[in-house]
Amino acid sequence: MNAILVYDINEERVQKVMKICRKYLHHVQNSVFEGEISEAKLEQLKLELNKVINTEKDSIIIYTFRTNWYSKREIIGVEKGKEELIL
Repeated sequence: MNAILVYDINEERVQKVMKICRKYLHHVQNSVFEGEISEAKLEQLKLELNKVINTEKDSIIIYTFRTNWYSKREIIGVEKGKEELIL
């Protein structure tokens, strides 16, 4: 499946969260990751993130796409991450 993960994390934990996310997905913006991931890997990612975040102060949203990836990806301004993920 494909996933987009976005987060709003307290500064003291953001580096740990970013390091975990980079193990599973491609970093494309400051707080945005995307890529292909298996259900098992997604569950592992969520377990690792839950060990680091404060659920009363931090927020992570994961969008999953079981069939199609987005049909168009448009970048306005500086491209970050340099990952070509258009399928």
